[in-house]
Amino acid sequence: MALTFYYGSGSPYAWRVHLALEHKRISYTGRLLSFSQEEHKTPEFSAINPRQRVPALVDEDFTLYESSAMLEYLDERFPSEPQLFSGDLRTRARTRRRIREADAYFGEPLEVLVEELFSTADPSARDAARIRKAEGALQKELARLEDSFNSPFLEGSLGAADFTWYSFLALLPRFELRSRSLALSSAIGPKTRVWKASIEALPYFEKTYPPHWRD
Repeated sequence: MALTFYYGSGSPYAWRVHLALEHKRISYTGRLLSFSQEEHKTPEFSAINPRQRVPALVDEDFTLYESSAMLEYLDERFPSEPQLFSGDLRTRARTRRRIREADAYFGEPLEVLVEELFSTADPSARDAARIRKAEGALQKELARLEDSFNSPFLEGSLGAADFTWYSFLALLPRFELRSRSLALSSAIGPKTRVWKASIEALPYFEKTYPPHWRD
């Protein structure tokens, strides 16, 4: 029986899992939930994820949410190549560290910008100081990411760390459309740009691209 994958268009947490499913060539049924229609708050989806957030997986009688846990589950549930996590103990540990760093140090200021630029309807009500602080934190992490490259991908071969970081970085131009004064895309270094382009050239990338971004 195929997996059922619940996701939302533009969610970086869902996007990393979507890329992983395609990368591993896992058979799945995708269920795109509409945020505007609050499909993530229905009783049916709440039974799968009581936190009412995407992504979520249903594998027969097993349900799972939280994207980082889902990446590890997929790799262990479907252990054939290509792997999301290296078989080498230390490389696998570094991959987990990179995912944690992405969520804690990049994801948190990213959420601030989502709140200020997308959830605050009146631009005059935005907290400019809070936005600038988040911008600075992201710029700092982009510089750290640039300095961390020692191969074409983050940990030797394409995997969970790459999909996690990419899905965050892909949001940066969306923020700049909401606030022209932000300097985020320009803070991406040359090695990071090459890496980012290599992910966007993957044969399955277009299938995972957020539908509403095409409008």
